[in-house]
Order: sequence, then C-alpha cells, then structure tokens
Amino acid sequence: MTTTPLDNFKRALGSACKALAHSPEMEVSFGGDTPHISVGEAGPNMRLPSLPPHPKPAVIAKARGEADALALRIALHDSALHRKAQPAAGVARATFEALEQARIEALGAQHLSGLGDNLYAAQAARAQRKGFHKDGLEKTDMTFAEAMGLYAREQLTGRAAPQESSGLMALWRGDLEKSAARFDTLKTLIGDQARYGAAVQDLLHDFDMGQGAEDTQEDEQDNQDEANEDEDENPQEQEDSPQDQQPGESSVSEADALEDDQSDPQDMVDAENLEGEQENDNADAEMAPNRPMPSNMPNAYTVFTTKHDEVIKAEDICDTDELERLRGYLDGHMKGLSSVISRLANRLQRRLLAQQQRSWTYDLEEGMLDTARLTRVITDPMSALTFKEEKETDFRDTVVTILIDNSGSMRGRPIMVAAVCADIMARTLERCGVKAEILGFTTKAWKGGRSFQDWMADGKPPDPGRLNDLRHIIYKAADMPWRRAKRNLGLMMREGLLKENIDGEALEWALSRLMARPEQRRIMMVISDGAPVDDATQSQNKSGLLESHLRQVIDKIENRTEVELVAIGIGHDVTRWYRRAITIMDVEQLGGAMTEKLAELFDDKATGTKSPSHHKK
Repeated sequence: MTTTPLDNFKRALGSACKALAHSPEMEVSFGGDTPHISVGEAGPNMRLPSLPPHPKPAVIAKARGEADALALRIALHDSALHRKAQPAAGVARATFEALEQARIEALGAQHLSGLGDNLYAAQAARAQRKGFHKDGLEKTDMTFAEAMGLYAREQLTGRAAPQESSGLMALWRGDLEKSAARFDTLKTLIGDQARYGAAVQDLLHDFDMGQGAEDTQEDEQDNQDEANEDEDENPQEQEDSPQDQQPGESSVSEADALEDDQSDPQDMVDAENLEGEQENDNADAEMAPNRPMPSNMPNAYTVFTTKHDEVIKAEDICDTDELERLRGYLDGHMKGLSSVISRLANRLQRRLLAQQQRSWTYDLEEGMLDTARLTRVITDPMSALTFKEEKETDFRDTVVTILIDNSGSMRGRPIMVAAVCADIMARTLERCGVKAEILGFTTKAWKGGRSFQDWMADGKPPDPGRLNDLRHIIYKAADMPWRRAKRNLGLMMREGLLKENIDGEALEWALSRLMARPEQRRIMMVISDGAPVDDATQSQNKSGLLESHLRQVIDKIENRTEVELVAIGIGHDVTRWYRRAITIMDVEQLGGAMTEKLAELFDDKATGTKSPSHHKK
C-alpha cells in the first residue's frame, strides 16, 4: 500500500511518543481537534488532532509540541502525589496545575533541546489562539494561572515566554516578579515532584492562596462538623438542600493535563491547554472549600437591585402566531442538521431503553396475574394461581435541565443549532421516560437596564455589584409535554432577544428549580459560548466579579449538592470552569457532544462506574 509523507510523519510521531512516554504498547491515533490521553486497562493511549493533507511547518511544530507534552506527562507525572499536594479548588488549583505542567516540560526540555523547541512552538500557538498577545486583557483568576505557568517556564528553562503571550505577561509580570526567589528554589527541585509540590505551596502563600495538606484536612473536618451541627439544628432544611456529595465523576483537564485515577478505563486526560486549568479530586475525595483568590481579585458578589429581574415563560414573551412563525423559520434553516441530530438521538434512545428492560418478580401470592403460567391450572387444577410484579427501576426517576446561553454572541447559527439540539434531546428523553426542561438566560437590556438607571439616580455608589436586569426564560418546563413546548424553541430566533449573559445567577436559578423537583436524580447541562459578560456590571466593579461568582456557584453545585453538572463550550474552553465538561470548536458538533455526555451519565448510572474525566473534542 502506498504511503504518503503525512502517513510517514504520523508513524514517526507515534513512535517518538511511545519512546518518550516509556510505553511501547501505547496506541497513538489521530482524530478530532484536541489531543488527549485515555487510560485503559492495558495502560494509557494517546489521541492526537487530525492534520491537514499538507501541513505547514508551524502546524507540524505545534503537533510535535502537543504530543511531547502528553508523552512527558505520562512519563514524569505521579497523579497520586499530585492529588495529595494540590489545593482543593479554584484559582489555587489552576495555578498549582500550571506549575506542575511547567515542571514536567522544563524537565523534559532540560535533556532534549529539540523537544524544548517543540513545546515552545505549541505554547506560542496556544497563546496566539487565546489572544494572549493582545493588550487590554483583564486580571482574572484564569489569566493569573495562565501567566504563572508561562512565567514558571521562563524561570525553569531560561527561555523567554513566546512573543504571542506578550499582552498576558505584561499584565501580570510585575506581580509575579515579586516572588522570583521562589522560582530559584523550584528550579532545583524539578526532578522531585513531592518536594516541588511542597515548594509550590509556599509560592501560593505569597499570593494568599496557599494551603497545605494539613490545613485542607482541618478545613474539611471543620466543614463536616458545621454540616453535622446544621443537620442537628435544622434537619428539614438538610432534606431540602442535601450537603453530602455522592461519589461521582472525577475530572481532569487536558494536558493542562489533568489526570485522574488510572484504574478507570474510561478516564480521559485532555490536552490542548497545557496549564492553568483546574484538576479535580478523585471520586472518593472529600468536599473542600475554594481557596481564597489573590487579594486583588474580587470574591464578594452583590446585586444592586433585583426588582427589575424577570423569570418568564417563552409563550408570555410573544403570541402564539409569532412563535409558530419563528419555529417554522428555525425548522426551515435546520433541516439537514435535524436529520443528523435525530440519528444521534435515536442511538441515545436505544441505549437508554436498553437500560430500561422490564424486570419481573414471579411466583408471588398477589400482584399482576402471570398469564404465561395459566397452563398450570389446566394441567394441574389443584395448583394455585401465580402472580408477578414489575421491579422498580431508579432510571426513570431522573430529570434533566438544559440551560442555554442566550447571549448576543450566540446569534446566528450557534443559537439555531442549540435550539434544535435541545429540542431533539428533550423529545428523546421524554420517549425514555426522563423528564427534561429547557431554560435560557440573558438580560433585558444592553449595558445595563433599569437597574443601571436606578444606580445612577442613587448617586452612583461604588462597587454596586450586578447592574443589569436579568431575564430567565422557561422554554419547556419539566412537566410540560414536548408537543406543547415545541413552538417555544423558535423564540430563540427572535430579533433582539439575545443580549448579555450573567452565568452565575442563571446557574443558581436553574439549580433552585432542580432542587424543587421530586426526582431523586438531577442532571444539569449548560451550553455556552463564552465567559460571563455584562458591560454595566464590569465597568463599575472590580475586574473579575462575574467570573468569580460563576466559579463559586459551580463549586457549590459540584461539591455541595447531588446535582450532576455538565457543560459544553462552543468555541470557548469551559473545562477551566466545570469539572465535567467538553469544548467543541465547531457548532455542528453540538448534537454529538450532547448525545455523548448524556450517554456517559446514564451509562455510569447503569453500570455503577465512576464518571470519566472531562475531555474536549
């Protein structure tokens, strides 16, 4: 069979990865957009992004760098040591992860200069893609962790950060250089992960983020004691708002490389953002609170006024005739995509129904008459009638909320695809006996509405908190049949509906609706294409207010409720926010991503396994 130069390159790259990872049996394949490691029973396997037929030198260098970063992760990283030393959550964990990936790459580059060039090329490409070369970046927990990882590479390798990260480094370099002496210590410890991790804790203390393992255990015990006291004092409240997290999904961020317990053959390690994103505890880890952010970052979320906010049904925004027209417009533009998504949904339906096979208990003295055994009465008139009873299944006792970002940046094809996908998924779940609701979130105005006007009339007090009017939309309630809600999804096509997005409060609203449901199992799927944005709020408060609040809400849902939260980012990396998440770069992949994540959740419930770590496509 004839081989092309690209085939030869892939083969050579795969061989290099196996050698670098000291894993000759590792399978290296190509496909998708994002490199990741999957941990199977036979060990790790690596999947690298697809390459164009005639890749340019820059693309080849980037591919080599991404592959080398993952191979080094396999060879030089001990996940058990990492979990033992890492902070519990928040920006401290993201920073700890960034510094660990910097250690891994610096150690590899120390012995192989060509490998260092590859890693540098991958970092430059990533910085360019994320816009780190631009001026005017904001100081947020995300940019802090990213900058820390790049600065660490500078100090550990002696090589300046890529020019493509100039804007990010200019933003944070002054703050980071105050702890330059700490990096001299880290440089001497890159070959000892345990001692390096301890030194990183000292560095985190410089930024008011550090907390050692003993402190973490004490905090966890304090939290448990407080929870027990609250339960004793108010048991009814505890029933309504469960505080004990069930063992669930552990997640890992890419070769940003987060990595989970390798005993689970489904676990995935994604690998596009090689630093600065969060790694989560393994599934058996106890809950722990967020670590404090650096002192120059906001952590108190306030709202100037809520009197102009609204929660409204889709059918109350416009009349039925307009909803029918908008729905027809939606269907007319999505015929091709609808058939593809429907095929994916049918596969999901078959998988769900396969888990709902009816199971019966026979030879009972009461219940439903077992007609299959009536022949006994004829052959032996003295035999008693037998009855049967269907066994109950936990599967049907489930509700799924699909929460869709209705911000202006979703306008056009993204919101069309999101509406169609949500519609088809809700219909599929309904067929399987699973309740589903579809919600949307936006604001009533651009750049502040009546809330902003009230603030101005009140003399413009400083740090007012959120300054826009929320609009939360109910497209389909959980108990509403799909046929009655179908036309409501067309509302997303209405001109002027999509404005700004305040994600944290939207998640809290969706959570409150889920917690009021009678179902024992509650799932929330968030679809978004960007970080929280509200110009009025962000212009009158300290930087990072909305992002900080979103992290706090996500932490509450993931660590202090039994709600299973999963997020899908459209062209926006949501793995740094959510424990269970996937990022897609093409909106056409949304149907497959939703199907995949729902199938994972229900497969985990059916098999009793722990959920795989989040990964990106």
